[in-house]
Amino acid sequence: MAHQLPELAIPALRFEGASVVHRGQTLLQPLTLSFDGCRRTLVMGPNGAGKSLLMRLAHGLLLPSAGQVYWKGKPPRQAMVFQRPVLLKRSALDNLTYALAVSGTPWRSRKPLAREALARFGLSPLERRPARVLSGGEQQRLALARAWLLAPEVLFLDEPTAALDPASMRAVEAAVVDFHARGTRILMTTHDLNQAKRLADDVVLLHEGRLIEHSDAERFFTTPASPTTRAFIDGDLIW
Repeated sequence: MAHQLPELAIPALRFEGASVVHRGQTLLQPLTLSFDGCRRTLVMGPNGAGKSLLMRLAHGLLLPSAGQVYWKGKPPRQAMVFQRPVLLKRSALDNLTYALAVSGTPWRSRKPLAREALARFGLSPLERRPARVLSGGEQQRLALARAWLLAPEVLFLDEPTAALDPASMRAVEAAVVDFHARGTRILMTTHDLNQAKRLADDVVLLHEGRLIEHSDAERFFTTPASPTTRAFIDGDLIW
């Protein structure tokens, strides 16, 4: 099914002066940074900081008002999981077989592969359940199972554990670790400092649409370069 992805196969993602302006209001200030290699990057910041905008720019769902966002090389296979998963009005199994059909998987292989993914994410007993009546945690696991089937080289996750119970959060985090172990580059937003400490190789901090810091996780949490970062870590930054 899924294959190990070599790190060198993942091109660098570049932001060069990329900004977002809506109705005369600058929501994301000109942003210049890059994401290289097969790392787990956690994007953090208060509400309204621009985290989701950065994710949508990165995934190509939104074009910058100015500047550029591009892959330095051939664009990789990508998948995105949202805070509220986008699921079809079909069963859990059919959501996965449909994704495989769109990706060109031969029809004889679709159900076996889909059932394998459901089993991996603990959803086998729910394969006939309508996807949209599943719990929040089950829907997130189904969205991750769909992404797993597509073997993305880069996976974007926008607040995937927001409002989930602790068990569902652990399941999502375990999935992130599994994706990365397979060779998938992770770019994920979160409000949870402890989650970032558990998962991040590097951290991006945004505040009021501005890039405050982008550094390795250990340095980010122990010796932040910005007073704003220290205030965020200490809980003193207004949300």
